[in-house]
Amino acid sequence: MLILGIESSCDETAASIVEDGRKIISSVISTQIEEHRKYGGVVPEIASRRHCENILPVVRQALDEANLTLSDVDAVAVTYAPGLIGALLVGVSFAKGLAMTTGKPLVPVHHIAGHIATNYLTHPTLEPPYLCLVASGGHSHIIEVLSYTKYRVVGRTRDDAAGECFDKCARAMGFPYPGGVHIDKAAQSGDPTEFRLPRPVVAGNEFDFSFSGLKTSVINLIHNSQQKGIELNFTNLSASIQTTISEILTDKTIKAAESLGYKKIALAGGVSANSGVRETLSRACEKRGFEFYMPDKKLCGDNAAMIASQGYYNLCAGITADESLNAIATLSMEEI
Repeated sequence: MLILGIESSCDETAASIVEDGRKIISSVISTQIEEHRKYGGVVPEIASRRHCENILPVVRQALDEANLTLSDVDAVAVTYAPGLIGALLVGVSFAKGLAMTTGKPLVPVHHIAGHIATNYLTHPTLEPPYLCLVASGGHSHIIEVLSYTKYRVVGRTRDDAAGECFDKCARAMGFPYPGGVHIDKAAQSGDPTEFRLPRPVVAGNEFDFSFSGLKTSVINLIHNSQQKGIELNFTNLSASIQTTISEILTDKTIKAAESLGYKKIALAGGVSANSGVRETLSRACEKRGFEFYMPDKKLCGDNAAMIASQGYYNLCAGITADESLNAIATLSMEEI
């Protein structure tokens, strides 16, 4: 079964053809990073305009690279939530138009579910149930993947997401947008023991995260040093930030797995490309004899292959939509 996936939730316009949820036939991504970099982050209005300009050529290219036409596709899957509302509307409107004119099923896909599905593209043998850590610029979740289409969130961030913390700390150090990748690069040669950074604890749910205090601590450290004329070693600070975030994410995930009886753990989301997070969680799983899965690095960021993959499983479960499908800026996994 061939699924055309469309993704436009933030600043990447993407289209992909995936076969049976596991095999990528084509994947095209048009990124806007260079344009948004001069503003230090994504400008929603600009993102929406670029999606309008890029979506038709991107979908055409995905079909051309797969040597297929729309008539060869079995369904159209699209990200409908969560994300920037204007950006989402471009993808949803385009997908609805394709589905209506071709008579193909329209399959709505939750963005986080799509990130989880990247592991199906990387690991053909992975099957639910398992526990998945989803960490990105907008999300930090520990999720029970009960089946291909059923989920239970057992932990989430109370404030900033892990990726947001990376990016805001990077901005304070003067790194260009997106900053997480620059912290990762600097951390490779840094000493993570020079700076002792806080590890916030939240009440109510031991598996929930909080990164706002860590972000504020780093920003205050940098500002106070600048005011005193003290030059900080940003290489070592980057290593300390990366180590702290990696260990927080790993500790919570491992505790949740042990508490809930899971011995199979997956990693997903934009932050899953971070070398510190990948290595720390991988080592922790290996130490305990847990199976560990993480996506290929090229699939960690937003892409349409993950939407097409999850779209296949949604379609198999009978999850489709009609022309009334709308974009939703905020939607928890429990509300799918």
